[in-house]
Amino acid sequence: MTDSDTPRCPHCKQKMKKWRVPDASSWHNAFFYVCFNDQCPYFVNGWQHIWDTQQTRASYRCRFDPDTQSFMPLPVWSNEALKENIID
Repeated sequence: MTDSDTPRCPHCKQKMKKWRVPDASSWHNAFFYVCFNDQCPYFVNGWQHIWDTQQTRASYRCRFDPDTQSFMPLPVWSNEALKENIID
């Protein structure tokens, strides 16, 4: 995938970052694309939504699965969570 083919977050339109799936996960993918924009409304508003619906301090980032061509949530517990697996 070229830089021009990199998916953009449907919520903030920022280019998503290639993110290595952790070895211990149940996903079969080697990587996803994830929006790590801390100002993305999906991420920003997710904190209150998760609190209101699950009474948990967490949010989610938008992830793109290149195998299924689908956007889905990726749960996070802090602004810095999962950033160590960014590979681009």
